[in-house]
Amino acid sequence: MKRLALLVLVLVTLSGCAAIPTNTQPKPIGSKDSKVSNTAVAPEPRRGIDPFTLVRDFVDATSNPDGNYAAARAFLTQDADKRWDTKNPTIIETVFAAVPTSQAPQEKAQTVLLQGKYVGRLGNDNAFVPQLGDFQMPVKLELNSDNQWRIAEPPPGVFMPLSLFNTNYRRVTLYFYNPEFTVLVPDPRFVVVPPATSIPSRVTELLIKGPGDALRDTLVSSLGPDTDVFSETKESDDGALEVNLTKIGKDLTPEKSKQIVAQVVKSFSGVTSSRVRVLIDGQQILPDQRDYRPSDVSATAGEALLAPNSNLPGMLTVDGALRSLTDGNAIKGPAGAGTYGAVSAAQSLDGSRLAVVSRQSGSMRLRVGELEQDLSEVDLRATTLSRPTWLVSSGPKEPGNEVWTAVDGTSVTRVTRSDNGAWTAKGVNITDLAPFGAISELRLSRDGTRAALVIAGKLFVASVVRNNQDVALRSPRPVQPATLGSAVQSVDWLSQDVLVVSSSLPSWPVSKVYTDGSKIDRYSQSNLTVPVGAVAAAPARQVQVIDPSGLWSASDITDVWKSSAIRVSAGASVFYPG
Repeated sequence: MKRLALLVLVLVTLSGCAAIPTNTQPKPIGSKDSKVSNTAVAPEPRRGIDPFTLVRDFVDATSNPDGNYAAARAFLTQDADKRWDTKNPTIIETVFAAVPTSQAPQEKAQTVLLQGKYVGRLGNDNAFVPQLGDFQMPVKLELNSDNQWRIAEPPPGVFMPLSLFNTNYRRVTLYFYNPEFTVLVPDPRFVVVPPATSIPSRVTELLIKGPGDALRDTLVSSLGPDTDVFSETKESDDGALEVNLTKIGKDLTPEKSKQIVAQVVKSFSGVTSSRVRVLIDGQQILPDQRDYRPSDVSATAGEALLAPNSNLPGMLTVDGALRSLTDGNAIKGPAGAGTYGAVSAAQSLDGSRLAVVSRQSGSMRLRVGELEQDLSEVDLRATTLSRPTWLVSSGPKEPGNEVWTAVDGTSVTRVTRSDNGAWTAKGVNITDLAPFGAISELRLSRDGTRAALVIAGKLFVASVVRNNQDVALRSPRPVQPATLGSAVQSVDWLSQDVLVVSSSLPSWPVSKVYTDGSKIDRYSQSNLTVPVGAVAAAPARQVQVIDPSGLWSASDITDVWKSSAIRVSAGASVFYPG
C-alpha cells in the first residue's frame, strides 16, 4: 500500500488559453441532454489499478455522455451511482492532479484529492459560462467485494477536462429576434457531438425552449410558448432537412410565417448544408416557397441593418478634429474644422449623424446632430465621457435616434431624439454593473441587444433589457478574465457575437474574443507596441488600431499589421459607423 501514498499527477497536453472550438463545418450535432439509452453497457475499469489512477480514469470517462454517463458510472459504487448528479458539466483545465490527502489511508478506504483550475461550465440552457479559480475536492474510494477500488463519494457533477470537452462538444448558434422583430441575434450554445442519432431534433428542441438565460429578457422568439415538435427533425428523401412544428399559435400571418422561417433557417445554418424545409403540422408553412437557404432569409433576418454602408470608410479623431479614414483629410463641417475640440466621436450606422465628445473648460460635453452641420450640445456635463455608441435604427435608411455614453465611469446615459429634433439625456439602470468598478469603454452591439464594456480594465458583456421606457444593462459576465486580466484598453464589435479587444499585454496586444467567453484568438503581434489604445472593427472591414507609434490595420488574425500613411498624434481614436 505504500505506493498509494505517492503523488500521482495527471498530465495531458495543455491546450492553451481555454480555447473552445467555434468554427466547424455544418453537420448534424446533438445536445448534451440527448435522449440516449440509460441501460448502455460500459466496460469495467481496469483491474488492479490504484485509487489515483482510478480517479484519473473516472474524470476521463466523463467525456462520454452515452447512457447517462454509463462509462463514468462504472467507476462508482452502487450507492454513489444513485446519488451522482450529471447535469451541467463543469469544464476544467486539461492539466489536473490526483494527490493524497493528509488522512492516513485505511485498508479498505482511501481519499484522493482532485485538484485543478476551472475554465467554465454549461448552464441549464447549454450556454457556456466562464468560471474562474482553483478547486480541490476530496474523492472517497472503497474496496468492493472483488477487492477493486470504486468511488464512493464522487465530485459534485461532471468534471470534464478542456481537451475532452473540445473533442466531444461543439458550438451551435441559435437565433432569436430583438424585441422589434427587425434583427435576428445569435445565441450560442454547446451540444454533444456523439452520438449522432436524432441530433437535428435536439437542435429543434433547444430552439423551441427560447433564448438562453443571459438573453431571456432581451430577445424574443417567433415561435409561440406552446410550440412543440410535430415529428422528428430529419433529412427527407429528397435531401432537404425537414423541421416539422406544431402548436405555433393562432395568429399565423404571412409576416409571422416569414419570421419563423428566417429564425429556423438561420439556426440550422451551422448544423446542415442542406436545404431547410419548415412545416407546420406536416404542411408547408408558406405557399410561395418550399425550401430555404440562409441567403433566402437575409431580408427578414435584418442583415441589411447591421452592416455599415460600404461608402462610409470610417473616421479618426485627431487633434480635436474629425478626419476621414480614407485619406486623413478633415471631414466637412464644424466637427472636421476642429470647432468642438473633439476627444472622441461616433457616426450612426446610416452615416447621417454624429455624436462628438468635446472638452470645454476642463469638463466634457456631448454634442449630437447631422453630419457636416452644427451639433447640438446635450444637457449632460461630466468630467469624463466614454466614446459614444449608436443604437441600431429602425430601418436600413433610417438615421440613428439614440446614442449611449458612460458618464464619469459610474453611470450610463442614453441620449434620444424627440419628434421636435431635441436630444434628451436619460439614465440607464446599471445596478448589476456597480460592483465591478469604473466604466471606461462602452460599445453597443450593432443589433442593439448587448453591450461590451471595459470596467476597471476588465472585459464584460451585458444584455440590454428594455421595459417600456426603462432600459437596463443586465447579466454582466466577465469575458476571458484569466487571459486578459485588467489590461484591456478598448473594444469593438467585429460581428454580432465576436469582439476585437486591445490591451497593454505584450503577449495579447490585440485579440478576437467570442462574447460567451468560450474562445480567444490572438492577432499577430508583429509591428505593434503596447499599450494598444483605440480599436475599430466592423463586419467585412479591416481592423484598425492605434498604438504609440501610429495607426495600423489587419484583415485577419494571421495578417502582419500594416502601417497607415495617415499620421496620428497621441490621444487619437479611430471608429467605424455604429
